[in-house]
Amino acid sequence: MKKIVLGLVAAVAVLSLWVAPAALAADLGHGAQIFGNNCAACHIGGGNVVNGAKTLKQADLDQYDMASIDAIVTQVTNGKNAMPAFRGRLSDEDIADVAAYVLSQAEQGW
Repeated sequence: MKKIVLGLVAAVAVLSLWVAPAALAADLGHGAQIFGNNCAACHIGGGNVVNGAKTLKQADLDQYDMASIDAIVTQVTNGKNAMPAFRGRLSDEDIADVAAYVLSQAEQGW
């Protein structure tokens, strides 16, 4: 019985590694679209036209404790300072996808 359970756990783990990149790519594509339609005016190329010190580049995300999906989702949802809140304008899925896109782009250097 233990061998069967361990075999099933291993199979699920391997399957999740195989399926995840395809799902992530679709989410990133949607996130890119959301970013282009809602964020790029102020954050083109990962910059920040309102406050040049707080870009979406990896170093700035790290410096301001924003280098996580949760932190970006919170910022996009609630806004802060000059950034407007997108709660009610974007769905939770839209916000999660754009957060994944921003983090992915930051990790790749925009």
